[in-house]
Amino acid sequence: MISLIKEILSYPFMVRALVVGVFIALCASLLGVSMVLKRYSMIGDGLSHVGFGALAISTALKLQPLVISLPIVVIAAFFLLKIKESSKIKGDAAIAIISTGSLAVGILVLSTTVGMNTDVNNYLFGSILGVNENEVALTVILCTIIFILFILLYNRIFAVTFDENFVMSIGNKVEVYNMIIAILTAIIIVLGMRTMGALLMSSLIIFPALTAMRIFKQFKKVVIFSGIISVFCFILGLLISYLYAMPTGASVSVLNIILFIFFYIIE
Repeated sequence: MISLIKEILSYPFMVRALVVGVFIALCASLLGVSMVLKRYSMIGDGLSHVGFGALAISTALKLQPLVISLPIVVIAAFFLLKIKESSKIKGDAAIAIISTGSLAVGILVLSTTVGMNTDVNNYLFGSILGVNENEVALTVILCTIIFILFILLYNRIFAVTFDENFVMSIGNKVEVYNMIIAILTAIIIVLGMRTMGALLMSSLIIFPALTAMRIFKQFKKVVIFSGIISVFCFILGLLISYLYAMPTGASVSVLNIILFIFFYIIE
């Protein structure tokens, strides 16, 4: 086992994927608890599809993918949250339209510019080879900021998650904190798409939180255990993808599903 770890760490692309994956898995799981409890899971899935469309367009225009995708997905998070909170529009239906539309646009753009095979698969299902040094630096910086913000705003996020009326009664705007959660999630989704893929990135947000909820009932314990599960599944999934030449995103997602089913049964 030690020799295998040394072998993996001898490859720079594996080290980059490991660093990026651990940071993203941790932050995604922390935000995922609130997203799941507030029933915003579909927003996370919709944002991942929007991110795929943005990445496809930036690739076609030969621009830096993250520089273009980040602001587009953040803007999309704002509008998706407004749609979700609107009583005039069926939120889930509107989110489904936006997500499938973005996915379709991304596939069309990539197929007409760089071909369907490698690039589409990399963006849809992730590729550990696609992470460069600049993306590692950007991911570490942004994830550190997100982690610090989560700790500083922990009490408010907790309150908004369980009792929005209480937050309004003490003079705080619920919409502001909901928007902060959605925007931070949007950033995490864009950062993680290179390793996890657009179709599977939302699994890092949803499954660790659901699994932790099977074991603990206290919010703080759920958040902590969700982070442990997410990081564990990513590292193990990365090892499996290296050993058996499998997509990293799919390996991590399947492990999360297996763990969820296991704890659901023993619960």
